[in-house]
Amino acid sequence: MQCFAHFSLFCALKSRVMKKNIAIFASGSGSNAENIIRYFQKSGSAQVSLVLSNKSDAYVLERAHRLEVPCSVFPKEDWIAGDEILAVLQEARIDFIVLAGFLFRVPDLLLHAYPYKIINIHPALLPKYGGKGMYGDRVHQAVVAAGEKESGITIHYINEHYDEGDIIFQATCAVLPTDSPDDVAKKVHALEYEHFPLVIEKLLNEK
Repeated sequence: MQCFAHFSLFCALKSRVMKKNIAIFASGSGSNAENIIRYFQKSGSAQVSLVLSNKSDAYVLERAHRLEVPCSVFPKEDWIAGDEILAVLQEARIDFIVLAGFLFRVPDLLLHAYPYKIINIHPALLPKYGGKGMYGDRVHQAVVAAGEKESGITIHYINEHYDEGDIIFQATCAVLPTDSPDDVAKKVHALEYEHFPLVIEKLLNEK
């Protein structure tokens, strides 16, 4: 029994050491960030170890604080240079970065430090309705105005250009003729909450 206890302790410690560390970048309310944090707190397959934002009044910081996840805010100049942010990520031993409603361009320094380890979720079916300035309600308004019959989510890797990285996953929802942008937003949010944590977990298991 004593040997078994030692073995169990060794396995538990090894699992804890090998657990992947996720950082979330977010600029706004942070509902997706909270959903991801809670998912990995329950699953235990990885952990959200850090939340970073470019806005000091972003509500995601309050969500992170409530869930006991360390968070920091960096000014615009740091997001342009990237070296201060990279130092914080390295200190926290971050393995993977998730953008969840992050509205600032990721510095080239981080792209080179984390190749194919930074992903974003976009509230439409790329390549439609993507690019600089296309985020949140703006996307849903454009979808409805164009008379689209479907919308959805796109999870993709990040590169030097807005919303042009390799697509990893897409899920769709119907857009009815009577739907308002708010109606579409609710459908898209449901897809985000359902799929985003699962896709993150799958990618981490593959790396």
